[in-house]
Amino acid sequence: MTQRSPQARFDHRLVLGSSRRGIQRAQRSLISAAQQRGYDRASCFALRLALEEALTNAILHGNRNNPRKKVTVRYRVDSGRVVIEIEDQGEGFDPQAVPDPTRPENVEIPAGRGIVLMRAYMTEVEFTAPGNRVRMTYVRPTVQG
Repeated sequence: MTQRSPQARFDHRLVLGSSRRGIQRAQRSLISAAQQRGYDRASCFALRLALEEALTNAILHGNRNNPRKKVTVRYRVDSGRVVIEIEDQGEGFDPQAVPDPTRPENVEIPAGRGIVLMRAYMTEVEFTAPGNRVRMTYVRPTVQG
């Protein structure tokens, strides 16, 4: 079996305002596409949560809640994987500089929890310099029988 190219073709593109309503619209669209391809409840939960965290970060931290700035969501759902790319209009950030919230000295610092959740639920999470674009990949678990 040949490995897919890391460059996904995106079937869906949404341009969202910096609002909670935009997050919900993107979640409905992605989950609908996943359900149409037979993704189960656990997979849809993982996708919904990771998307919400990434979009919340883009709106709050990237676009700084600026209603004039947009967030672009691109995604592709096929039978074996989901690739999501989110890009905000902010200046970006260094993901390595975000404190690890699972370390005891950082427990009371609110930063970094969304990134931890994204990495926990997705197969792969990549930030593209300057840090205003994230690509998340979810590989559908295979059923062993």
